[in-house]
Amino acid sequence: MYLPKMFAVEDLSRLYDFMEEFNFATLVTQRNGQITASHIPFLLERNTGPFGTLRAHIAIRNPQLTDLQAGSDVLVIFQGPYSYISPSWYVNPDNVPTWNYTVVHAQGVAKIGNKTAMIALLKDLTAKHEAPSRRPWAFSPEAPWVQKLLNEIVAFEIRIEKLEGKFKLNQNREPEDRANVMKTLAASDDAAQRAVAYWMDQIC
Repeated sequence: MYLPKMFAVEDLSRLYDFMEEFNFATLVTQRNGQITASHIPFLLERNTGPFGTLRAHIAIRNPQLTDLQAGSDVLVIFQGPYSYISPSWYVNPDNVPTWNYTVVHAQGVAKIGNKTAMIALLKDLTAKHEAPSRRPWAFSPEAPWVQKLLNEIVAFEIRIEKLEGKFKLNQNREPEDRANVMKTLAASDDAAQRAVAYWMDQIC
């Protein structure tokens, strides 16, 4: 992706935290000139591989499985909060509108896993997303109905070979402009805009 240095995030811990928070991501593959995308949850193993390893699963009927089995290079896009930024929020409104946003790109090659990996993945995914619940649902791989469904999905992992973070959050503006934008977003009724203000405060 286009990545001006002022917007680049190279702190691995920050990138990992971001990927774990926004783990429902976009898987992109390319084979024979055909680009395919799927939208699925990922789990990150921080200490496996040069930049970590991603674990996920897709439906066995998903045509993208063919790309993964063929060893296609893959791109996983983790998208965080974003917001339109009005020039009226700057000290000098004689500027063009823009967008503030946060995104991480992870690239590598997928490796198909076995049934044991599939069950481990589902246990970990369920534990992660059920944790905040007051009545967490328990995953039981031994249940007959679960065993049947396991035949419909395939686990895979991606050893990350390239990791890029782009947090475009008005770093190119004067402090007064950034402060005005952050104040406006923080006061918004829109949760996404308030989230952008939070990330601006963390990064800038």
